[in-house]
Amino acid sequence: MDALNEWLLLWGDRLWTWLVLPVVVLLGLYFTVRSGVVQFRLIPEMFRTLTDKTPRNAGGDPQSVSAFQAFTISAASRVGVGNIAGVGTAIALGGPGAVFWMWLMAFIGGASSFIESSLAQLFKVRDKDGFRGGPAYYMERGLKARWLGIWFAIILIVCFPFAFSSLQANTIAATVTATIGDGAPGWLPWVIGIVVAALTGLVVFGGVRRIASVTQLLVPIMALTYLLLGLVVVALHIDRLPTVFAEIFTQAWGFNEVVGAAFGYIVLTGVKRGMFSNEAGLGSAPNAGASAAVTHPVKQGLVQTLGVYFDTFLVCSITAFIILVSVPDLGDAQRGIGLTQGALVSTLGSWSSIALSIIVFLLAFSSILGNYYYGESNIEFINPNRGILTAYRALVVVAVLAGSVVGAELVWNFADGVMGLMALTNLVAIGLLSGIAFRLLKDYTAQRRSGRDPVFTRDRLADVTGIEVWEDELTVTGPIDFRTQLRQGEKHRDHLRDSPRAE
Repeated sequence: MDALNEWLLLWGDRLWTWLVLPVVVLLGLYFTVRSGVVQFRLIPEMFRTLTDKTPRNAGGDPQSVSAFQAFTISAASRVGVGNIAGVGTAIALGGPGAVFWMWLMAFIGGASSFIESSLAQLFKVRDKDGFRGGPAYYMERGLKARWLGIWFAIILIVCFPFAFSSLQANTIAATVTATIGDGAPGWLPWVIGIVVAALTGLVVFGGVRRIASVTQLLVPIMALTYLLLGLVVVALHIDRLPTVFAEIFTQAWGFNEVVGAAFGYIVLTGVKRGMFSNEAGLGSAPNAGASAAVTHPVKQGLVQTLGVYFDTFLVCSITAFIILVSVPDLGDAQRGIGLTQGALVSTLGSWSSIALSIIVFLLAFSSILGNYYYGESNIEFINPNRGILTAYRALVVVAVLAGSVVGAELVWNFADGVMGLMALTNLVAIGLLSGIAFRLLKDYTAQRRSGRDPVFTRDRLADVTGIEVWEDELTVTGPIDFRTQLRQGEKHRDHLRDSPRAE
């Protein structure tokens, strides 16, 4: 088992160093330049579109989840133990300089996030709950490569609802056990696993709308609580703040005498942990972005870019500051959540360990829900049979239970490598389709300049095939007969899959 773990670690590092990292950086810079630095230029639009009214159907109900609910679904997956354990690992391995590269890659990755979520909106399809879509859908419809969409869907299903969700459950169990201390009974992880698995089952068997309603409640609560806790720690060590900023920027560029990390390793650590946390360009968040009912695809591109900033510049940064102001000497720092937990306890006392356990539970549980939804969208892409979906839901619940009681290191290394394959597949696809996203951006900004609330219809990209929705302004803004539109969409989908170009 140790040999397999070492092989996975070596394979994952090589994949990220020689393939994923160059593609992430070069494509992110290309998207930034071609879009006119959209991730900075349209920040005010990101906040405006976040609270857009949701178009309704003929019965008066929302066509699908709102822009804000789609944001919280993606944030639920993004804001998880990676923001606490992942940042702790990055700092333990790469020193304070790794934080700089997390920040920089979040900014560059914001452009990639904009492209992928705009494309996901454009090529989304209707289902009984509203809309669904994501990279698998724009690979099939935009690139006419259903085989590539299936390949991506399989990778995502293995990576997110199974590997990452089991790790989230494992972190819940480990944090609660550590909080109790040496007196924790051996059966405690099983009890925690059963409780988390039962709660997961109650939500995921209720469909995307129940997931959206739960994440809409959990995400703001957990984020605000954690940020307030972090601000208290920083305030108590305010004299250390200038030194911390200096360390982040100066130690990003070369050998780190504290942790012995060379420049390349600092960069790689920051990028990997950053992408695991904010998921920019990874291909996961577009699955949530596609579920929203909005009047223009670019609106979700902007909202999901804001999600990258929310994750990295707020939640990850507060973790970094908690650690760096509380633990000046990183020489013997432990990796993962223990570093964050120790930093909190050293400043606020033992009660903060209990508070962190509650926060970790909320973070991890919401991530499990977000991960589940990503898998559901891709299961339905491969085969929409309801029996298969029910079996998938049951397996996710089992994975959550199993993750609470097994060791995590092997699964972490495996998931890191699979995440690299997933990112590479998605980045190549959005690179090939980016011209369409730039045209969408041009259409959106032209309508905004004319004083309109942008509305997209597919005749605006008449030469682009594979677009199922966006028929006309009435269906985009509502109200519509959603059942009729769903039947028409299913016929269009069957025709697309029977077409030789889809092979």
